[in-house]
Amino acid sequence: MHSAVLLIEFGSIILGLGLLGRFAARFRFSPIPLYLLSGLAFGEGGLLPLGASEEFVATGAEIGVILLLLMLGLEYTASDLVSNLKAHYPAGLVDCALNALPGAAAALLLGWGPVAAVVLAGVTWISSSGVIAKVLGDLGRVGNRETPVILSVLVLEDLAMAVYLPIVTALVAGVGLAAGSVTLAIALGVAGLVLFAAVRYGRVISRFVSSDDPEKLLLVVLGLTILVAGVAQQLQVSAAVGAFLVGIALSGEVAEGAHTLLSPLRDLFAAVFFVFFGLHTDPASIPPVLLPALALAIVTAATKIATGYWAARRSGISVKGRWRAGGALVARGEFSIVIAGLAVTAGIEPSLGPLATAYVLILVVVGPLTARYTEPLAAWWARRRTPPGHGAAERLPEARTQPAVRD
Repeated sequence: MHSAVLLIEFGSIILGLGLLGRFAARFRFSPIPLYLLSGLAFGEGGLLPLGASEEFVATGAEIGVILLLLMLGLEYTASDLVSNLKAHYPAGLVDCALNALPGAAAALLLGWGPVAAVVLAGVTWISSSGVIAKVLGDLGRVGNRETPVILSVLVLEDLAMAVYLPIVTALVAGVGLAAGSVTLAIALGVAGLVLFAAVRYGRVISRFVSSDDPEKLLLVVLGLTILVAGVAQQLQVSAAVGAFLVGIALSGEVAEGAHTLLSPLRDLFAAVFFVFFGLHTDPASIPPVLLPALALAIVTAATKIATGYWAARRSGISVKGRWRAGGALVARGEFSIVIAGLAVTAGIEPSLGPLATAYVLILVVVGPLTARYTEPLAAWWARRRTPPGHGAAERLPEARTQPAVRD
């Protein structure tokens, strides 16, 4: 009887997620807020709380986090990461300073303490690679000059995750300074070792994993990823970091084949993860933190736009492209929830989960709008502030110096 209830509940969840995804695709917006809202509806204090399938959903959510980070690692080779780090690290530092500090300050002002401050800093810092990639494709901007700048900022954030997640894991676990230092040292050592192996022996590793049979390739990559993630977690290093490093170590045709095979699984279990996060958030706890979440969303939307504008300006992009780059970076999503989920699971601060949920709901909806409208609004504002007769003269120098590429 218990297994029948579990199958009915879990099947209903998957069917509901599929319908929500189709609804979101029809109106061209991210399904993440709908997944979070469905979790709120079926969680504690919701309309129809789940019972039998909650433990199964928790396991699926953990697999979802692992697959999110694996797929992220498959997007880059070790040499790509090294070259991006050398060329664009100033943009990464500016991104961290402008967007992590507001989250940390908000947590301290709310009286949540230093651990919650570190967690909320990560929530406000990391943009949503998935949402941003989809928006750029929908808007036809993949070939624009500012797009490599946007991707470089996202890559640097992903690299920072490999260092940040072990720190957060140690902090929320309540380990002491010595144990936390050991955990971080292990994480950095493993990350450095994997990057070295990927640069020097990437072809050997990929050849070992490679298979012409899609079934065997899927089983080997998935099994290796979950095994490494489990070992990483056993060493008190984030399982997500282990999965990310596996993705980096694979390259070439193996990475492309694994990406194609694992994308549907990633989408399925990532959706389950968002539902699981919503299940652990009481809807009644959101209204008290809605105003702080809204204020934090406004501030960090502005700081992300400033980050993108500065990074694009540093790369010689035109003014229009700078505004587009800034607007595209606003969306937060999967990784903000992953970070908040660590604190929620550890019971660090009861209000942190609801605030993170409200914050992500706001920015995952606002992000595609800022990507589309930041540049036109900036141009409209500039025209209003430009005295009559001066606009054309001021645009001439830029027109002479900008190359004829997609602007």
